[in-house]
Amino acid sequence: MRALTRRGKYLLIDCDGGHLIVHLGMSGSLRLVDAGTPPGRHDHIDIALAGSGESGAGASPRLLRLRDPRRFGAVLWTEAPPNAHRLMRHLGVEPLSREFDGARLHRLTRPHRTSIKQFLMDSRRVVGVGNIYASESLFLAGIRPQTAARRLSLERCTRLAAAIRVTLRAAIRAGGSSLRDYVDSAGALGCFQTQYSVYDRNGEPCRRCTSPIRRVVQGQRATYYCPRCQR
Repeated sequence: MRALTRRGKYLLIDCDGGHLIVHLGMSGSLRLVDAGTPPGRHDHIDIALAGSGESGAGASPRLLRLRDPRRFGAVLWTEAPPNAHRLMRHLGVEPLSREFDGARLHRLTRPHRTSIKQFLMDSRRVVGVGNIYASESLFLAGIRPQTAARRLSLERCTRLAAAIRVTLRAAIRAGGSSLRDYVDSAGALGCFQTQYSVYDRNGEPCRRCTSPIRRVVQGQRATYYCPRCQR
């Protein structure tokens, strides 16, 4: 393994002669274990790390082990550039990249009548903004999730792009959201769920104006918003 990068929800492991494309699914994880460690019930793939036993006399070789209890993950091999792979060649802009700003978001939304919440969750437009972070970002930007994407002005798109960045960076600092069995690489639970402004707070008072948070369903996913703070 020469390098580890990311595109959207895919981990790209640069190996000699090609790349492994890894998707962790809903509950998958990669763990470093000593060679010879018996696999558990939900351990499916071991990746041997060349030279991992050279750090000291008697050091054990190490394995990168995929654990995937729900089996929604995937490990694929490609010798072509990974961004050309069929799973990734249609992915949209990375929201934490320099290419993502209000002007870019405004251009992307012009042709789309769909709601801005569903637009943000379309990985062909923007990657990495899931259900939770879309709801939280729209609250921070003061935009109602049902608003048609094409109706947003440049000013509102600029505010929304900034809100997405703030929300994602706050979630990263908090270790993500642990709704069921998610843990980070050290085995610790994420705690961003303690900071939610609207998500999963149906009927509870808005932290800004005390109006009850509302829940609607968009594209078979729950959406939460404040009817007073978001227009």
